[in-house]
Amino acid sequence: MGILEGRDRDGEPIVAEQYLCRDPQERVFFRGRWYEGLYLHAGASADDEAQLQRFKNMVGHWVGWRDGRGARAFTLPVADCSRDAEVTALDRLSMADWLQQQRFTSPRLRWLVEYGCRDDYGLKLSETSAWAGLFYAASRVRTPGAEPQEFMTWPEGNGRVVDYFHGKIGDRVRLGWAAADINPVVVDGEQFVDVVAVNAHDEARGWRARQVIFAGPQFVAARAIRPYRQAPPEPLAAFEYGACLVANLLLKGRPYSRGFPLAWDNVLYESPSLGYVVATHQRGLDYGPTVLTYYYPFCDANPRQARARLLGLDWESCADLVLTDLTRAHPDIRSLTERLDVMRWGHAMIRPRPGFVWGSARAAARQAYRGIHFAHSDLSGLALFEEAFYHGRRAADDVCRALAPER
Repeated sequence: MGILEGRDRDGEPIVAEQYLCRDPQERVFFRGRWYEGLYLHAGASADDEAQLQRFKNMVGHWVGWRDGRGARAFTLPVADCSRDAEVTALDRLSMADWLQQQRFTSPRLRWLVEYGCRDDYGLKLSETSAWAGLFYAASRVRTPGAEPQEFMTWPEGNGRVVDYFHGKIGDRVRLGWAAADINPVVVDGEQFVDVVAVNAHDEARGWRARQVIFAGPQFVAARAIRPYRQAPPEPLAAFEYGACLVANLLLKGRPYSRGFPLAWDNVLYESPSLGYVVATHQRGLDYGPTVLTYYYPFCDANPRQARARLLGLDWESCADLVLTDLTRAHPDIRSLTERLDVMRWGHAMIRPRPGFVWGSARAAARQAYRGIHFAHSDLSGLALFEEAFYHGRRAADDVCRALAPER
């Protein structure tokens, strides 16, 4: 894609500068003013700062930790993480319990850690696996004490990657069709998979394949795969998904900010939302029209109730929620907003509750079923871009092996 310029002396890829998130990257809003970074240093006590440093030291310990095989405790993909009992035991604790055990009581530190859990997992501290909470902090740090690896980002987001893939295989893509029924069958003693798809015109089309890759989440597999509809496999019940509201605000100008200037990621300290990302940040323009992408996770302990609450909101209610939340930081946001688009994700990120990441359900769900190979980030227990790539590659390799002639 022309994004990498080679590798450094440690073998790590060198990303072309224009694809790295430019400064400023992050800021947080608190009581009328924006501050640099996500940790609220302003007004922090000596104990707050000491606990933050102790937490960083503990993360550094896990970054440098290796098991007897040389595997890291936390890395990407999850499949490469250590399975040592010392590490996997963390999955049996909640992040709140782990923080309590380690005597981390600082409200500012606990807010920062919970922000990460809400951001990636749609969970609060008490609902998040301690393994997942530490993974968020340690997996992208190369060496103890180092900064996390830099973000790659584009104005069109992951659309850049989708467009690249489509350009490579465009003539083999069937747009406008949804797989409605996937059914493993045996014909003359051979295993096949029948796939029926429908389009918006009530037309149907069928394919018979030797192997199929199901690149969707498990809650969809439970409805799309015929035997799963008739008798859902037990592991599927362990897969739990959070609900999330996402809104795109088209602004005719940049909103007023007091304190640290507009950044790529903009977080409100005293809000249940995750704040917003400036979609045009990479263009290098700090004035004129822009698009803000706003995120609000529904972190209810009961995900079914959260979905019902989210899906019960109409456009007006969603727009009012978004604009009211942002008004506290940008009093002019309503007058600047020319358009507001809302997406309600009833099943957004997979939620790694205690016991899920290293439990049996996740491992069982990734196993191929009668010619159907599964490829989705939820099979890692984490809704991450890198995990989606890993499972796509893994499933493709499995299909190639299944189709290879016997040697």
